[in-house]
Amino acid sequence: MGEHVASWIMGFFEGDSGKLIAIFIISMLPIIELRGAILVAALPMFGVNWYTAFIVSVIGNMLPIPFILLFLDVVFNFMKKHNIFKSAVLKLEERARSKKDRVSKFEFWGLAIFVGIPLPGTGGWTGSLIATVLKMDKKRAFLSILIGVLGAGVIVTLISYGIIGNLIGFFS
Repeated sequence: MGEHVASWIMGFFEGDSGKLIAIFIISMLPIIELRGAILVAALPMFGVNWYTAFIVSVIGNMLPIPFILLFLDVVFNFMKKHNIFKSAVLKLEERARSKKDRVSKFEFWGLAIFVGIPLPGTGGWTGSLIATVLKMDKKRAFLSILIGVLGAGVIVTLISYGIIGNLIGFFS
């Protein structure tokens, strides 16, 4: 899926800058986020080096986070008050509350580890939702999410660019 989205976005842009813009936009998308962007960047059709993919993806993934942390409560309250996708908002809040136990015990580091696990539904967007539901300090939440995104970025980059495979082959 990420490859199709990337190809569609690249159609609007030419050359290497188009590839970087595509990676940046993909990394901003919920669910796909940095994990998908780095995987796409590593595809032969993109051929973006690992450190550029890492940097662009981290920046793109983190760009929406302050806005989510600052305005999610306001938006959710408005939507619930005016019955706009109220059931969807309640489901998202319940989903965040269900992950609360995993995070709240070690609030800062718990959130960082949760965000850093490179699985679907554990990225910066979900981390921001959890931080909002937990009423975490927004600056601490942002830093915790940044640490998690950096950790996920390292893991996905190592896997996507074959660094782990190359290390295993080197030592065997």
